[in-house]
Formats: sequence, structure tokens, C-alpha cells
Amino acid sequence: MATTKRRRGTRQAPSYHHGDLRRTLIDAAVDTVAEAGPAALSMRGLAAAAGVSHAAPVHHFGDKTGLFTAVAIEGYDKFADDLMGVWDDTGDFLEVGVRYVHFALANPGYFHVMFRADLLDEDNAELRRARERAYATMHEPLRALGRAPDAASLFVASLASWSMVHGLATLILSGNLPEVDVSDPGALAREVIGRLGGPAPPRVRTSQAKRGATGQAR
Repeated sequence: MATTKRRRGTRQAPSYHHGDLRRTLIDAAVDTVAEAGPAALSMRGLAAAAGVSHAAPVHHFGDKTGLFTAVAIEGYDKFADDLMGVWDDTGDFLEVGVRYVHFALANPGYFHVMFRADLLDEDNAELRRARERAYATMHEPLRALGRAPDAASLFVASLASWSMVHGLATLILSGNLPEVDVSDPGALAREVIGRLGGPAPPRVRTSQAKRGATGQAR
């Protein structure tokens, strides 16, 4: 009975034809970061989780910096869409701050990467575009509400608002508020913002806010 000899070196590499591999890799990275933080992510582990060869993530992103940069770009775009949607719907900057906290808690896999400059390719043009678009969610409402008549005051007002909501979100995510009820983060955010005077005046009619943004943002 004849036997067929197995040729050496003929094992097939894993197939990538299972949909959008780049999408799969980004989703796996976001899940890993959400569960265990950025330090837990490795290109080899990511490949194993996606069921592809070790070379596949390298082909798409080059290295971990490239991968984290892709995650941050996507995160900033989602962040901008979310916050500007709230501003367009309500014209209320307090609600934008509340949504900031909600976004962070709902998307830790993005949030833990977006603001880590040490993980990212700061020369990436797409990252700069996405980041500037996201930061506009703090600048444009303040202009529309008349809280920042010049560039210097706009910077300070934006920084104050950002520090407040980013700090609260980070404290909740890191488990540093053990004695605080965080079961309703929206209510907690409103109380904190209100106690400190709030980042902006009370609710403004949406149409009025949009007119203000159009007239003053240029």
C-alpha cells in the first residue's frame, strides 16, 4: 500500500478571508484595552484572538503605535459625533459634559487610548484631524453661548470644562470613588458640574444656540 509523504513547509497560513480583518483587529484591540488596559495588548496576542498569523496586524498597522493610533482616530470621531449630537439636540453645554462622562464609561477601550499621547503617532495627520474635531465639541458651544469672547478666554474656559468632566470620568473608571454612588453617572455628573458653577449658563434654545455657533465660530 502506497503512502503519501507529507511535504515539509507546505502548511497553509491562516486565511484572512473572513470579512474586514482591519475592523476585526481594531475591535479586538478595543476589547482588550477595555478589559485589561493598554499595557495588556500585544500584536501577537491580538493576532491569536483574531485567528490570523502574527504578520497580519503588522501588515495593517505596522506596530502597536500604529494600532493604538487607529483606535484613537476612531474613538475621537465617535466621541465628536456623540457630543455634537447632544449639543445640536439640546443647545445645553451641561448636557454635553454629562455625555462626555457617559461616553468614557461606555467606551473605555477607546477612552483609555485617546488621551495617551505616549501611545500614539503624534505626526499622524488623521489623528490631528480627529482630535481637533473632537476638541471643537468644547470650543464651539462656548463660543455660541458667549462664554469666550477671545482666544485666551476660550482656551481657559475649555480647559476648565474639560478638566472637570474628564477628571470625573477618570475617577469613576479607575475605581477611585468607592464611597460615591456611581450607579447613575449622569445624575452624578450634573450634581458635580452644578456644584462647581457649571461649564455654561442654563439651557439655551437649540435654534438660538445654532445661530450663535454659526455666527461666532467663523
